[in-house]
Amino acid sequence: MKKLLIIVASLLTGGLLFAKFMPTAKPTVVSDIKNFYDLQCKTIDGDDFSFAKLKGKKVLLVNVASYCGYTGQYADLQKLQDQYKDKLIIIGFPCNQFGMQEPGSKESIKTFCSTKYHVTFLMMDKLHVKGKDQHAVYQWLTNKNLNGIEDTEVKWNFNKYLVDENGKYLKHFASKVEPLSEEISTLLK
Repeated sequence: MKKLLIIVASLLTGGLLFAKFMPTAKPTVVSDIKNFYDLQCKTIDGDDFSFAKLKGKKVLLVNVASYCGYTGQYADLQKLQDQYKDKLIIIGFPCNQFGMQEPGSKESIKTFCSTKYHVTFLMMDKLHVKGKDQHAVYQWLTNKNLNGIEDTEVKWNFNKYLVDENGKYLKHFASKVEPLSEEISTLLK
């Protein structure tokens, strides 16, 4: 039995490492997206959401997961939302593309976020942040031809993107950058 567990663990680890270094297919870029406010997606409750509703506020977009070493950042994201509520909207995008760390349904994700971290910021439906099925929101965030600033790659859960109150791309932050860091808060003042 112990040998079987070792073999299974080795196969899983090898498969995850192999998948991590495999090139991801590039999506077909959505051509009708002219600016940030043209974007739209579904909320975690299944409602249509137009980014045009975000005009006049800074927006921090974060790909999130419930079973990640960075999951504790939910608490600081909520603190950030509470601190800057008059000028900042935080949007969480559940994604299961990194280590299968967001396997749950919309309902289980919503329950987890609200009961464990008391999340009140906007949560969207689960989506892809990279690869051939990359959602249009993440196409805009990661493609210089669309956002006008830089090409980036979402490499793990809790990458953060900041957009200003006029819909202009400001900056990408890696997972390790804490939501309450000076690096982020400086751009919110």
